[in-house]
Parts: sequence; structure tokens; C-alpha cells
Amino acid sequence: MCLIVFAWRPEHTEPLILAANRDEFYARPSAPLDTWKDQPHIIGGRDLTAGGTWLAVGSDGRFATVTNIRDPGQPLSDRSRGELPVRFLESGISAEEYAHDVARRSDEYTGFNLLLGDRQSLWHLNARSRKPHRLPPGIYGVSNADLNTPWPKLLRVRAGLERALDHPSDEALFTLLADTWQPDPATLPHTGVNPELEALLSSVFIASENYGTRASTLLRQQADGRTLITERRFGTYGKPLGESSRTI
Repeated sequence: MCLIVFAWRPEHTEPLILAANRDEFYARPSAPLDTWKDQPHIIGGRDLTAGGTWLAVGSDGRFATVTNIRDPGQPLSDRSRGELPVRFLESGISAEEYAHDVARRSDEYTGFNLLLGDRQSLWHLNARSRKPHRLPPGIYGVSNADLNTPWPKLLRVRAGLERALDHPSDEALFTLLADTWQPDPATLPHTGVNPELEALLSSVFIASENYGTRASTLLRQQADGRTLITERRFGTYGKPLGESSRTI
């Protein structure tokens, strides 16, 4: 998952609204959002290469999602970051306990951001800081650096989420995730990739021949205990491939 924005409002009738895009090579096989046959307490999309996920929710309403840190010079690990959400949903422990456990061994993985929720709290961990922190109520975004790093696309979609909160329909949220606007190249971060690739990655929704936004996902948790998750999938150049929804 490469871009996540979310509103955390514990006292609201809809405590959590999360909107996220997963960016990946189109050739990497993935399964659509569904209940996992071998682990029926997990609902989410699935990476069929390593077996993990970018975003999933448990039957108890807990959820986890992960993004990578973009840095071509960082040490690479053989372990998939996609196993981190799965292990949380398998564990049964609190988000706080799991975040601190992963922090102690974060160097086992290539750089990542991990976001965890157990209905009572939200926790974020950046692998480089190794300092998990509980998030107070607010509107947040994370892409491929750290929480609320002011990349142009993150600022744009986070501001859009804030405006949408008065009437947060699924269509309004999916529209935010479908934004192909590209900022002025002079405002882009320097993450170590070439300028052409930096420009391609600068939009909220990425579309090209080989790499792009593969899935846009909404996760909405209600005060009555329900969780609604909806995924739209895309192929080469952003071609729509289908939609799935589940209510937990």
C-alpha cells in the first residue's frame, strides 16, 4: 500500500474512515478482497507471491495496513512486509503490544510504515524510528516516508478527506483516490529514483504500462461495531477490473 489517509474520531458515530491506494507492478499476482479460505477470520486483498496483504481486517474488527519506505539505497530483506498485517490479525494481542513487538525487530524487514487499529486505539510505527506511538484524534496521511510527511499528493488527498467529512460518501472518497493530478516537479521529494519515475509516482492515482494503482480501498468503522470494507481494482493504465465489499 502506498498512500493512506484516515480520520480518527473515537467519539464520533463513525470513529474511523480510511481511504488507501495500493501501488504495485501489474504483473505481481493478487487476489481480490475476500474472506481468506485458509484463514477465515481475515478479510482483505492478498498478495499471491508472498502470501501477505497490504490492508486487511479481522472478523473482530481489528485492522492493519502497511506501506513501504521509498529509498533505493536501503538494505533489502527477504521477508515480506505483507506478513506484518497478517501476523497482527492472527495474534489476538492489542495494537499497542504488537506495535512494540514489531519495533524491536523492525530491521528484519525492508523499510515500512505500519498502521494498526483494535477499535480502542490506533498505533503507527515507522521502521526507521522504531518508536511506536498511539495516535490522538485527527486527520492523517502516510505514503512512502513517514506519517504526515508533506509530499504534495499526501497534502492534497488529506485536505480532500477533511473537506469530505461533512458528507463522506463512498463515491466522494473513491474520487479522492482516483485523482491523477501531478504537482510541479520543483515541489517533488527527492527519494533517490530518477526524475521521470518521481513524477509518475507523484499522483494520488498512478497509471502506466507496468506499474500503478492496483487497488483503492475504503475502510469505515461504525460506533455500533460494524466495519465496512470496499475495494476497487485496476489494471494497466488504470483500467477498472472490479469491486468487492464486505461488512463485518
